[in-house]
Amino acid sequence: LAEHLPTCMYPLPNLHRAPGTAAPPQEEADPSLQALESRQEEILKRLYELKSAVDGLSKMIQTPDADFDVTNIIQTDEFSPLTTNGADLDLMLGKDYGALKDVVINANPSLPPLSLLVIHSLLCERYKILSAVHTHSSVKSVPENLLKCFGEQTKKQPRHEYQLGFTLIWKDVPKPQMKFSIQTMCPIEGEGNIARFLFSLFGQKYNAVTSTLIDSWVDTAIFQLKEGSSKERGAVLRSMNAALGKSSWLVGNELTVADVVAWCALRQTGSANAAPANVHKWMKSCENLAPFSSVMKLLK
Repeated sequence: LAEHLPTCMYPLPNLHRAPGTAAPPQEEADPSLQALESRQEEILKRLYELKSAVDGLSKMIQTPDADFDVTNIIQTDEFSPLTTNGADLDLMLGKDYGALKDVVINANPSLPPLSLLVIHSLLCERYKILSAVHTHSSVKSVPENLLKCFGEQTKKQPRHEYQLGFTLIWKDVPKPQMKFSIQTMCPIEGEGNIARFLFSLFGQKYNAVTSTLIDSWVDTAIFQLKEGSSKERGAVLRSMNAALGKSSWLVGNELTVADVVAWCALRQTGSANAAPANVHKWMKSCENLAPFSSVMKLLK
């Protein structure tokens, strides 16, 4: 468009004069013409910027790999295995003058948050954790297996020798609630949100694409696999089967919180029986890990 615009919006003065004649006196520029010229330059500048943007989009659309597969980006993530010596809890949770960090979770025994139990077991492989299970007065009775969901506790060491306190309270609450700093922190609500927080204690770093995909799978597992209709579950199982045809885990080549939450949702709702081939193989891979197999016992 810019090349069709006139180069000047007003008549130019006559620059030719007869030899020997004096130059006409310099006329003061008309403010309205100056404003018009400035406006014209601004329009041309914007047109050229728009043309550059359109050219860029055109090249991207015509490029064969423009619609790239985000799994290509995921492969470049630097994952650290969960079993390595890890993250500094003081850096992630804040140093508290040597005091033991305490995670306190309220959960309803009628719908136990299995993913939190799996992550607890994973954390125990990394840190020295002081675990405890209690029953709130709002609950009349709790099945024996849930009272022993953290297994038989070995002889306790002095409190200061542990790195993290993990207390589960069976309570009549509509959804799981977690507090880390009892005095200053608002509770984190919802199994998916708590699972994200706890899994972050492994200190793994992901790029923006990977983090978004992990969050998406966690939400899908909670709201569609666990709480959705049978039609929604079927659609999710097909999506999972496609994703697991490209990699061993839902996101990338390492276990993430997405795998934990999705596996627990499938087991808790009984949807595992209808799992397609890739999903079934993935579930077996999860169950070969000790933290998952221990939770399997709670489902029997």
